[in-house]
Amino acid sequence: MLMTHNSWASTPTPATLTPSATPENPYGLGALWAQGDAVAKITLLILVLMSMGSWFVIATKYLEQSKLLKLAAATQASFKQAASVRQAADALDTTSPFRFIAEKGLEGAAQHPGLHDTVDFNAWVVMSLQRAMTTVQSRLQDGLAVLATVGSTAPFVGLFGTVWGIYHALVKIGMSGQASIDKVAGPVGEALIMTAIGLAVAVPAVLGYNWLVRRNKAVMEEINAFGADVHAALLASAKR
Repeated sequence: MLMTHNSWASTPTPATLTPSATPENPYGLGALWAQGDAVAKITLLILVLMSMGSWFVIATKYLEQSKLLKLAAATQASFKQAASVRQAADALDTTSPFRFIAEKGLEGAAQHPGLHDTVDFNAWVVMSLQRAMTTVQSRLQDGLAVLATVGSTAPFVGLFGTVWGIYHALVKIGMSGQASIDKVAGPVGEALIMTAIGLAVAVPAVLGYNWLVRRNKAVMEEINAFGADVHAALLASAKR
């Protein structure tokens, strides 16, 4: 009737108390890369490169636009305090688009004396400034074509991966003769992952494109305002 301490010590530990390792997902990204063929891997790499390219453009264009917006406020203040357009242009950084516009306006004003019989001074200066501002606008749009391309093509690249995964599922069904879930789960999971990745690449590219285009409009408003100030200053100096 008496139980010894050894009998308690020898009581087996219930299996439920033993921690079990979490099973690895056989249909995740790791399995997609390990089990996918060359076509699936190339498709995935293309989507990754598209995503990296779009995020790089978004980051660099945001920093460029932010720099120009800050530079615009400082340029307007220094331009109003300068005694002449030449002095204001010399005070600006050589890489500044505002100095580029001012320099082109001064070049146009300097070239006009040989054209005064055929071209009005006002019209000639306006053309010179407009060409300079158009050049700046073109540079501001650099990189946006990448976002537009990624946003429009990434879903179709993902769709290609989806179709390829469904094709593998059908091949496995045909080879096994039965449509059991264990035969088609891998290829179907691969197809769905490709669809999700395609959308995950395209959506930020489209949103980033629209956002950067709106910010470009704000920058161009500052550029146009500065061009108008240079135009007015050149006309005033010509009258004097």
